[in-house]
Amino acid sequence: MSPDVARFPRTSPYWPVVSHPLLRHVLPGLAVSALGDGMAVVAVTWLAIQLAPQDQRGLWIALAVAAYALPSAAGTVIFGRWLRGRGGAQLAGWDAILRATALAAIPIAHLAGMLTIGLYVVLLAASALLHSWGSAGRFTLIAELLPERHHLPANAVLTTISGFATIVGPPLAGILIGWAGPVWVIAIDAATFAVLALTYRLALPATGTIQRYERTASRTAGFAVIRRQPALLGLLVLSLWFFFFFGPVYVAMPIHITDDRHASATLLGVYYTAFGVGGLVGGVVAGHLRRWPLRATTIGIVIGFGVAMLPLGLGAPVGLSLPGFALAGLIWAPYMSVSMALFQRTASTEQLPAVLAANGAVLVLAVPLGTMVGGPLVGAIGARPTLLLCAVAIVTLGLVAAGVRVARRNAQGSGATEVSARH
Repeated sequence: MSPDVARFPRTSPYWPVVSHPLLRHVLPGLAVSALGDGMAVVAVTWLAIQLAPQDQRGLWIALAVAAYALPSAAGTVIFGRWLRGRGGAQLAGWDAILRATALAAIPIAHLAGMLTIGLYVVLLAASALLHSWGSAGRFTLIAELLPERHHLPANAVLTTISGFATIVGPPLAGILIGWAGPVWVIAIDAATFAVLALTYRLALPATGTIQRYERTASRTAGFAVIRRQPALLGLLVLSLWFFFFFGPVYVAMPIHITDDRHASATLLGVYYTAFGVGGLVGGVVAGHLRRWPLRATTIGIVIGFGVAMLPLGLGAPVGLSLPGFALAGLIWAPYMSVSMALFQRTASTEQLPAVLAANGAVLVLAVPLGTMVGGPLVGAIGARPTLLLCAVAIVTLGLVAAGVRVARRNAQGSGATEVSARH
């Protein structure tokens, strides 16, 4: 046995994360909760189909899906005054408690015979109000507990857990829906969030390690910090347009499969599975990028993702476009881990919860807005041209970001040379 093999897994960048005396107790709860959310992706829409009037199903499905995510943007501002100064575990724990409570009310209302489509959407919206703060809390907790060199591997662990859940959760939900119905899958999702809330409460006791911060009255302090930090503002703008340009893919892909390729939903599922498997591999790879220049890496990911999407937009055969879509998933996966590491390095730990919540509030709107644009865009130019336009737009975005970065570095270099010449 070689020395490297003998030392594994202690030589892995993930070892300090999974062996951390506090984080190792939190990760199982996060995995359980992620699996519940993976199942909810199917259950939320399926229950909406059952509850909505036959002639309004499309509208109510869209409202249910939006309600499960978009209210987090409003929650960032509404609760900013009270939550900005909280520690990571507290924020994540409160989000888990709200999710568990609001989602549990859905099967309870069902048992009481009171569950209507309107009440269902309201409860989904209530469950999502603290989601941006909960996500911010998880990444803030990493910054609180680990030194900077371990932030990227820890972020990658979180995104890999989520990626695995998106592969396993939907088919598991399909089985459970056929057996018990979608309302009970949502009940399971609520139970997983209850487990997560207990994990935060029991695995992370109040100690000097988890810092407490002075709170301010500002509801929008996170946005103000991002606005004052050019590096953070540039990253947010890059992420916003990256996610927005990907949004129309959710509309164009199924229509491309059915109308252009004359295939069934099975092929669409194969594409999404390939993307998910690629994403899982990319999530594992992300932890090994900690020595790469992070800003350049985010720009490279954007360009690489757009290039990997080109075969699909160009109408390449499945034998080429399917591996390309899997490669796109692999390239996409490290983006959140790397961008979160940039936030963790640039913002102070005191500012980080509000900054990450503000970032999440903006990004949670990007893909839905892009998806909304995708409908009329596909109607105007067709599905495959829409996919091609998305790919070209993403590549162009990355190239523009690279050009801005080079120009800024040259300007800084010129400024430093002039200062030296004067002295």
